[in-house]
Amino acid sequence: MCGRRTASKVVSVLVASSLALGLASCSSSDGSSEINYVSVNGTEPQRGLVPGDTNENGGGRVVDMLYSGLVYFDEAGVAQNDLAESINQDNDTTYTVTLREGIKFSDGSDITANDFVDTWNFVVANGLLNTSFFSPIKGYEDGVESLEGLTVVDDRTFTIELGQPDSEFLQRIGYYGFAPMPASARDDLGAFGENPISSGPYKLEQWDHNAELRIVVNEHYDGPRAAQNDGLKYVFYAQNDAAYSDLLAGNLDVLDLIPPSAYTTYEEELSGRSINQPAASYLEMSIRMESPNFEGEQGQLRRQAISMAINREEIAQEIFNGTYTPAVDFTAPVLEGWRDDLEGNDVLSFNPDEARELWDDAEAIAPFEGELQISYNADGPNREWVDAVANSISNELGVPAVGNPFPDFKSFRDAYRTTGLDGAYRTAWFADYPSIGNFLGPNYTTGVASNDAKYENPEFDQLIANAAAASTKEETFEAYAQAQELLLRDLPAIPLWYPNVVGGYSEAVDNVSVNWKAIPVYWAIIKQ
Repeated sequence: MCGRRTASKVVSVLVASSLALGLASCSSSDGSSEINYVSVNGTEPQRGLVPGDTNENGGGRVVDMLYSGLVYFDEAGVAQNDLAESINQDNDTTYTVTLREGIKFSDGSDITANDFVDTWNFVVANGLLNTSFFSPIKGYEDGVESLEGLTVVDDRTFTIELGQPDSEFLQRIGYYGFAPMPASARDDLGAFGENPISSGPYKLEQWDHNAELRIVVNEHYDGPRAAQNDGLKYVFYAQNDAAYSDLLAGNLDVLDLIPPSAYTTYEEELSGRSINQPAASYLEMSIRMESPNFEGEQGQLRRQAISMAINREEIAQEIFNGTYTPAVDFTAPVLEGWRDDLEGNDVLSFNPDEARELWDDAEAIAPFEGELQISYNADGPNREWVDAVANSISNELGVPAVGNPFPDFKSFRDAYRTTGLDGAYRTAWFADYPSIGNFLGPNYTTGVASNDAKYENPEFDQLIANAAAASTKEETFEAYAQAQELLLRDLPAIPLWYPNVVGGYSEAVDNVSVNWKAIPVYWAIIKQ
């Protein structure tokens, strides 16, 4: 199998030519039955496989393997060059990017500086889901046709000028949303999303909607994430218990979501092939700010009451066997700058007496009507904790709270992203790049695509901007802390837990690991 290579620095990495020579032996990409896939769990992508228009986990874990950008994050979350040969910072706001020589899309066409610039402009001009990630670039406005800060110098070189200094920009561009697409993508984005031309270690072989998706090695990719297997088969399970049964039976190679029903037995049953480690992710319940029963002052009081009525510690122990840690903020403890002493985070502690007082105060403003539904996707490990949270709320506050399952993640996400859902609904965040800011800005800044609660607070928005423009890490972290203290007051979402990655793998695979953001390092897995 092909060897693994790790780059050393963001600003100057050369990929060895021997990597390209060894790649051909890694796979057979003709779609034949000879392909020895690594089978992994997944969920139906919500949208087409377009890097600038994918911002959910099911599609993201596929897109991340199909596309490469300028840099990628290694297993520990350190940025390494991929399609970039170098990224030089010329001054506080300007970067010069030089692409590696000979890089190609999966159809064999050259990847050029124009492809990057044209793709980024296209994402912003068309308001795709990841538009807001490009906001630091000079000239950014919603729907602007061309970003003033992007200039093509030659086929392998372009410059990026920011509107102001951004301490995290070199991390931000490691997100797959910055990956290039060929010109054909802009002619018919819908068709392209169903049958993409990729730039990363794999290319799409077949997508059987709501069943499975198969990708095979991209023979034109010669970068540092060279596949050590023939391809990946993402299997979409309706229930996690079925996925776990397949893992035990040897019909699934890698599962990164062990069901709660197996939390007390999986380590013994998998006999040295289990995974349990912290990651840059967290689990929450969102409540739209305009949802019935939750508007204005009464809504703020009710969100606080609900939060304090949830016994996070007890639920974590009884359902998750201690693999989930009660949340004390809106980010994740594995990130640099994380703090557990934020002012106001006592609202995330179990305090039933205070919860009832807050609920009574809300009732004095306007009586609660109906029942509190907690919506979730049934194809993930959610039912047990949702039922437990609903029982905790009902018992402490006397309000009828019930789980509201959707059959799969796609239908659930479509519902809360389009028509919206009343009451609470399960949301979570897996980091795009290793920064506290990535948990805050994309989720709570006014008007961005992942702001599911429709939270609007100019003071919060300004603090996020201040953090990006800060000249020291200490100033950045302080601005983020102040922004979180506003969230703890307003609670557009209710933080619940920091989940560990709890998974396992079959005897048919080797070199299985999970990266900093809770996703298996798919390209490095070896099929026996």
